[in-house]
Amino acid sequence: MSDDGGTPLPLAGVRILDMTNVLAGPFASYQLGLLGAEIIKIEAPGTGDLARQLGADADRNARQMGASFVAQNAGKRSITLNLKSDAGRDVFTKLVRGADALIENFRPSVLARLGFSESVLHSIHPALIYCAVSGFGATGPLKDRPAYDQIIQGLSGMMYATGTAESGPLRAGYPIADTLGGMAAGLAVSAALFERQRSGRGATIDVSMLETAMTSMGWVVSNYLVANQDPIPMGNENFTASPSGTFHTGDGLLNISANRQIQFETLCRVIGADSLIADVRFSDRESRLLHREELHGLIEAALSTQSSAEWEETLSRVGVPAGRVLTVPDALAHEQVTSRNLVHDVPDCSSDDEHDATVSVLGNGIQMNGRTSIPSSGPPTLGQHTDEILSEIGFDSAQIQQLRAEGAI
Repeated sequence: MSDDGGTPLPLAGVRILDMTNVLAGPFASYQLGLLGAEIIKIEAPGTGDLARQLGADADRNARQMGASFVAQNAGKRSITLNLKSDAGRDVFTKLVRGADALIENFRPSVLARLGFSESVLHSIHPALIYCAVSGFGATGPLKDRPAYDQIIQGLSGMMYATGTAESGPLRAGYPIADTLGGMAAGLAVSAALFERQRSGRGATIDVSMLETAMTSMGWVVSNYLVANQDPIPMGNENFTASPSGTFHTGDGLLNISANRQIQFETLCRVIGADSLIADVRFSDRESRLLHREELHGLIEAALSTQSSAEWEETLSRVGVPAGRVLTVPDALAHEQVTSRNLVHDVPDCSSDDEHDATVSVLGNGIQMNGRTSIPSSGPPTLGQHTDEILSEIGFDSAQIQQLRAEGAI
């Protein structure tokens, strides 16, 4: 794959077998694909990735091309393979021999029970990068438990640190633990590929979603480890500074982060509340933290004279970080987002009108050498590339027909 300027991307020429399902694993391989890797998605015949049936559009779910699947699978090729059959395992062995990396997010030991433990995989291909993503990792007392995003959010402390005293613990509004686990897996695979260039050795990567989620909470966790302060939910307030949070304006919500003294003083002057600067309750960082509720109310009263859009522009212009609270449609339509080509229209292979139909997907928010990487193709239908991939690894049409008759693909 290349970027939109024709320059090869950093992972061009890398082949990754994607045996993942739903979100954490597919997100990892999607990010690697956007960086140039070739992704071969291995799915169970008939059912495939569960995400094919998930999303807000019931018709797409029925066609096994749900919005949740579309989100993380553009640019991949799909092959169906039955690893419970001898012939299917033989095909898989050939695929492993020709791959650079394999990512899976079964529960620990599932792939081993199918005959492909980490040691077996490395006996087939010693230089293989093998990455397993699971809720709790391959060791420890919870290693065999099933885990979904909300379970991890709760066990990690994320939910306890989110919300307010009135609401109680709240989950994030999207599957952040899954996404963080996938991001960590993508980073680890990239690092292992780099190390292999030097050593020639393969690697085994064990990604724990629970640990990844906790690692992402660095400041919150550090307050407990270093300062013995148990985090409390503070809603939209910033526990490190005040005024820093979400404020009502004349027509909507505005986030303001006046974390430095000069930003606080500038904010007060711009909104016409100069008297707050000399007020002993707000004279320094620690005082403002102690009196954050009083300060919040006084600032909101001053902000009520203009709209959130007007205040965003005014405050940003004088160096006070500020931004409206946008809906998802508004965020996607924002000129900053559109100017950097984050959203891509790719072919929708599931449509009856294959030539003209497209579906929109997100990129990765990264520009390489000033250019945006884009998916090389649309999300694949289940098994769309089975024959093509089998032909590439040496099967002729008669052999492919026989594999299909045996239920191996």
